[in-house]
Amino acid sequence: MTDPREQLARDLETARARTLLLTDHDEPELLRQHTPLLSPLVWDLAHVAQQEDLWLLRRGDARRPGLLPPAVEALYDAFTQPRAVRARLPLLPPVEARAFGREVRGRVLDRLERLGRDDDGDPFDFAMVVSHEQQHDETMLQALAIRTGPPLLGAGTPLPPGRPGVAGTSVLVPGGPFVLGVDAADEPFSLDNERPAHVVDLPAFRIGRVPVTNAEYAAFVADGGYDTPRWWSGRGWAHRQEAGLQRPQYWSPDGTLRTRFGVLEEIPGDEPVQHVTFFEAEAYAAWAGARLPTEAEWEKAATWDPATGRRRRWPWGDTDPTPALVNLDGTALRPAPVGAYPAGASAYGAEQVVGDVWEWTSSGFEPWPGFTPMLYADYSAPFFGGDYKVLRGGAWSVASSILRPGFRNWDHPVRRQVFSGFRLAWDA
Repeated sequence: MTDPREQLARDLETARARTLLLTDHDEPELLRQHTPLLSPLVWDLAHVAQQEDLWLLRRGDARRPGLLPPAVEALYDAFTQPRAVRARLPLLPPVEARAFGREVRGRVLDRLERLGRDDDGDPFDFAMVVSHEQQHDETMLQALAIRTGPPLLGAGTPLPPGRPGVAGTSVLVPGGPFVLGVDAADEPFSLDNERPAHVVDLPAFRIGRVPVTNAEYAAFVADGGYDTPRWWSGRGWAHRQEAGLQRPQYWSPDGTLRTRFGVLEEIPGDEPVQHVTFFEAEAYAAWAGARLPTEAEWEKAATWDPATGRRRRWPWGDTDPTPALVNLDGTALRPAPVGAYPAGASAYGAEQVVGDVWEWTSSGFEPWPGFTPMLYADYSAPFFGGDYKVLRGGAWSVASSILRPGFRNWDHPVRRQVFSGFRLAWDA
């Protein structure tokens, strides 16, 4: 059996290698802020190390002195320093940020080596730090996607081909109870908003076998979907007008070309559409005579096995993700064509529910019954009941080491810098 400390050490190093790869650019590039919605890369570079210092070296006690002077550390407080102002802060230069990260990581690995011996710490804290860094790596990819200029990341690794005939099809999920959420005993590194497991009884519904594709979405655009208020909610139409939305982010006006990390290409019709707001997804669903799934419907379709009457750890079963089953870890720089992963289907036949694109649901972000905050109490609780919609499944950009089918992402319904798409649902 693998020593948990060894696995955590590998996960920490994998996350750091990804951070350093995404910030392996010259200083002016790291200091640029491409949008007020996202930080300059140099802020993320030091912030992940500052949080690692706080949570693993100071055990979450901000009163204990850290490796940075208090005035410098305050620059990396995500709650007091809004993203829009971070480029104007006197941040650590890249060379100092990297040195700080190396110093913190060396001490963290020393502590990890003592874990369970002369250190009574909780492995969950180390897993939280891995998750935090990998989530920032994903936001850095979002910034690099918005960036203009010559490509920095290359073309990405190859993906398997899709299958014709799967776009626009659906699968039936019969009515009945299932287990929504997880418990720490089954998923020790799950986050507080994923817990606890509880039984929910849903009526029958149909859900898209695969996410909505670019070709399908282009038909909505061509049919005047952005000019027809009846497809949109009141808030959605107001935002469409205010923001001047006419098509998904990065689509060109003629709908034929897009940029992908600086590379210009034709829109691949068989890929899941991405970079759409919740309001755009909602409007498309209305146009298509459908709706967005609820969060509970999405999780049942993704995880429940009616034959065994239990929850699967992954849609396809209990084996860990592999490139033959799912598109994760950010190396492809794009979603896979629909139908590319038949072996990754859920028990109900839903495909690509994990990886490729974050999928908007119709649900607001609320706690599960019996919610208990974890040590990092501000991770979830401050956001419950706010103006957020839940996204599920994880995109191609998400690290497989931190994702679970029960992982709950949330964002404002107007956001589309996220690698966000959706699939449809219908009452049965």
